[in-house]
Amino acid sequence: MSVAETETREAGQDFIRDIVRADLQSGRHKTAVTRFPPEPNGYLHIGHAKSICLNFGIAEEFAGHCNLRFDDTNPVKEEQEYIDAIIRDVHWLGYDWGKNLFYASDYFEKLYGWAEDLIRAGKAYVDDQTQEEMRVNRGTLTEPGKNSPFRDRSVEDNLDLFRRMRAGEFPNHARVLRAKIDMASGNINLRDPVLYRILHAEHPRTGTTWKIYPSYDFAHGQSDAIEGVTHSICTLEFEDHRPLYDWFLENLPVPSHPHQYEFARLNLTYTVLSKRVLTELVRGAYVSGWDDPRMPTLAGLQRRGVPPGALRDFVKRIGVAKANSVVDVGMFEFSIREHLNKTAQRRMAVLRPLKVVLENYPEGQSEEVEAVNHPEDASLGTRRIRFCRELFIERDDFMENPPKKFFRLSPGTEVRLRYAYFITCREVVKNAAGEAVELRCTYDPATKGGNAPDGRKVKATMHWVSAKDALPAEVRLYNQLFTKPDPNPADFANELNPNSLEMIDDARVEPALATSNSRDPVQFERQGYFCLDKDSTPNKLVFNRTVGLRDTWAKVSGGG
Repeated sequence: MSVAETETREAGQDFIRDIVRADLQSGRHKTAVTRFPPEPNGYLHIGHAKSICLNFGIAEEFAGHCNLRFDDTNPVKEEQEYIDAIIRDVHWLGYDWGKNLFYASDYFEKLYGWAEDLIRAGKAYVDDQTQEEMRVNRGTLTEPGKNSPFRDRSVEDNLDLFRRMRAGEFPNHARVLRAKIDMASGNINLRDPVLYRILHAEHPRTGTTWKIYPSYDFAHGQSDAIEGVTHSICTLEFEDHRPLYDWFLENLPVPSHPHQYEFARLNLTYTVLSKRVLTELVRGAYVSGWDDPRMPTLAGLQRRGVPPGALRDFVKRIGVAKANSVVDVGMFEFSIREHLNKTAQRRMAVLRPLKVVLENYPEGQSEEVEAVNHPEDASLGTRRIRFCRELFIERDDFMENPPKKFFRLSPGTEVRLRYAYFITCREVVKNAAGEAVELRCTYDPATKGGNAPDGRKVKATMHWVSAKDALPAEVRLYNQLFTKPDPNPADFANELNPNSLEMIDDARVEPALATSNSRDPVQFERQGYFCLDKDSTPNKLVFNRTVGLRDTWAKVSGGG
């Protein structure tokens, strides 16, 4: 992406906004009305965030409004749980629809009446073919379809059969209602598409009132028209459906004529956004649920600690284009880091503890050192941390026989403890396996605050926690769910990353992390950004890693 393209996108300009702006300036529309129309058959994912931000963003920018409308036309797959989750997630992302919450099921009676209008006009018919017969007779991209043998039924017969379908006289799949358009059309979507199918299933909102349900294509455009939507914004896979969208509007007495516009959906490396695959991940227990922090769902991102502002910023950065492309997941992580670097308070935590005993520090004595909560925001104040004879440092911060450029702690070397003193390692205590289990060190009392009066320098500053005051915690480190940048949805189970979750059950964290019930992420100094998980309790703290301080995944996966 060029600098010019980046600046344009960051300014919030794109071809859809250009269209909306031109329509308002020309007087074609007095106000902009958009809609976000999810089907409640699963949880929203990061791809939906792009559509949410676009539709609600346009409504805000042009002083219009955006409807939240559930396209709840398939009771076999839809559940109230998904409706509730979608409402929560859109609110979490920072948007509100006010009084403009709608359901396609609100319009079932009107849609049914319009279907009868098409029958009376000779533009719809009841078809008795099996699903397989319809599929075969539909034709291919190079061969025209064949007319159904039931295509020329009389208006009276079609009305009678359609009303009996509604009354529940026929079993599932026995008959469908189809539009009579053109079986030889080059656009397969115009080859007599299905308008209604028989489904004896309980609907989350209408119960068992209806025995027939409209197709998405039939419900979608008419719902837009009923709600006065001016700009019906869809992803590119609906581009071939637009002629059908327009055909319905032109052949029905709808109250308005919205126009459909298409944009490229979000594709992200190391990520699968297929709702079918996400559902299988949950049902197959490959993940702990829809809100597993490894999932690309908005619920999963929220549990992982991703701020909604970072997600909105990411969507703004990638922009809105007409051509499909794949965005590197590193760009998303960059937006998270940039956001959290400004907002997250700092704390100290040791994930893999190694004990340090300061032999020249008086036993039974302790003192407090002052630590800043944010190095760039003095308004967030400071906190007091207890310093004493026995501490924990990160195991990776010590090597007994270090390579030349290892500047952290090793026998005979001196380092700075953050906010405290210089210490020097004098002895390594090992267990029977030869592993270091304790370091015997000394501290320099003259270096309190981290500076030496004689001006000597050290090459490393390390974080630490008090062995007496630090609290035990479980820390969950999350990596990409898939091993390949372009995972195959058809073979997703074999491409799952076995190291997507690492559990650390004996971490130590400073006490300040237990005094706050906030789930806002904090920065564990030198480690990354972490947030309290919903599994956390006062007796057992549990933290999720939101993102590391730098992109280590590229190196781990061989990408850099």
